[in-house]
Amino acid sequence: MSTRLLRNPIAFILLLFVVSSATYSARFEGHPVLFSVKDYGAGADGKTLDTEAIQSAIDACSSAGGGTVYFPAGTYLSGTIFFKSHVSLYLEAGATLLGSTRLDDYPVTICDYRSYTDNYTERSLIYAEKVENISILGRGTIDGQGAAFKDKRTQKNPYKMRPYLIRVIQCRDVTVRDVTIRNSPMWVQHYLACDDVLIDGITVHSNVAGNNDGIDIDSCHRVRISNCDIYSGDDAIVLKATSDRACRDVTVTNCNLSSDCNAFKLGTESNGGFQNIAMSNCTIHDTRLAGIALEMVDGGTLERVSVNNVMIQNSGAAIFMRLGNRARPYLSKGPGGGKGNWEREPELVRPGMGAFRKVVISNVQAVGIDNVGCSITGLPGHPVEDVTLENIRIQFKGGGTADLINREVPENEEGYPEYKMFGTLPAYGFYVRHADDIHFENVELEYEKTDQRPAFVFDDVQNLGLTHIDGMVEEQAPAFIVMKGVTDAMVTNCRPTRPMDVFIQAEDSRRISIMNNVLTRVKQVVRLGKGMDNNAIFEASNRK
Repeated sequence: MSTRLLRNPIAFILLLFVVSSATYSARFEGHPVLFSVKDYGAGADGKTLDTEAIQSAIDACSSAGGGTVYFPAGTYLSGTIFFKSHVSLYLEAGATLLGSTRLDDYPVTICDYRSYTDNYTERSLIYAEKVENISILGRGTIDGQGAAFKDKRTQKNPYKMRPYLIRVIQCRDVTVRDVTIRNSPMWVQHYLACDDVLIDGITVHSNVAGNNDGIDIDSCHRVRISNCDIYSGDDAIVLKATSDRACRDVTVTNCNLSSDCNAFKLGTESNGGFQNIAMSNCTIHDTRLAGIALEMVDGGTLERVSVNNVMIQNSGAAIFMRLGNRARPYLSKGPGGGKGNWEREPELVRPGMGAFRKVVISNVQAVGIDNVGCSITGLPGHPVEDVTLENIRIQFKGGGTADLINREVPENEEGYPEYKMFGTLPAYGFYVRHADDIHFENVELEYEKTDQRPAFVFDDVQNLGLTHIDGMVEEQAPAFIVMKGVTDAMVTNCRPTRPMDVFIQAEDSRRISIMNNVLTRVKQVVRLGKGMDNNAIFEASNRK
């Protein structure tokens, strides 16, 4: 190398770039890492079935030790393709992997791993089981043509007649990045009992054939979901535990979610439970059911869940939390177990009562929320525990009438958990029942139409903390806050900014402390109902 070149650092860097680029191009031209599906016979015309060509490219890539299976621009009609370890599928901009509309092009594939999803599916467009270091990348599109399967929902088994688009089972080191996924016949993508999953920057638009969950994370460990835009016919991002393996160490961040069901949900299947779940910095809009739904009804333990910095617009409920006891099984009683079947439940092992604890939901702003109200409910003897809601602003549609205030709310122990499962609630804001160690801090509630219900109703709640609580309430309402069967409550540092007749109404409650509040806009601080006397209330340092 000449000394003149060494004296010119810019020229030296340009030379290194040219040499590196030439070496990189040579590697691709020799196909040691790049396997174009067209080289293996793919027609890319959207009419010729390219399944065999695509699978041949995957097999060749795997035999070479791994690399990238490349889809140039074009439309590739395909049935089921099977992933192998160390293979990446790269869909170029302008490339579409188009799912066949013929069910026979998706062979029945039964996985080794037992879970309740045995009842849901046995066919997929992209299938991976017990492989590692796999990825789906690029600016291309996966389109399942799900509308062609819509009529399958009326058949005997409406689930198994509709393929998933992506199903990944017991795999490690899985990446899905940048692709657009559309029009699934069933769930869009399902990751079951996987470790180390990254889903980043994808777009999901699928609302054509029912059960179009956007992303299903099921009994997985160490999952990161970020920068996704999801509009789905069913839950947008849903964590499940359809086996006895916990879904844990999952983060969801910087996503835009919209759904005909729930936007961000844990459950309903909860056999293995949920641990160490963090969702943050997301927007939710135009969602028919709940924006945030945490549901434990099939055993398991939910603990250490954090939801932070969420904006919600036009949703059924902003927040819904439920500990129920549907107790749906997934394994048989025989040695080693077997796949579940809801038509033969007496033969299955029903899970025990689950647990729900250690949840923090913070920095949530919501508008356009249904008049049903938000609820946090357990069961008698099985409370929701250790829940904190802080920095919450919610505007409800309102319109609730006085006849709702004293209505008996059913326990509905085995009911399917949805925010409407109890009917319109006695509180326009939050209805909390069968709960222990519940804290509301810096929470403001309001409504668009006049509503005659209280903002909060607490029923069978122990160790309640209310700090910096504010909101709207009408004269017809019994109070801003109603307590029934509450023990050990602390109400502190509240300063209502709107006039109200009664701040708290208490029934059958004890050890209620009301301290350090500015109540100059309140006519009556406490109204005592049945089962109450003055000894049950302690007031100190309140400005009236």
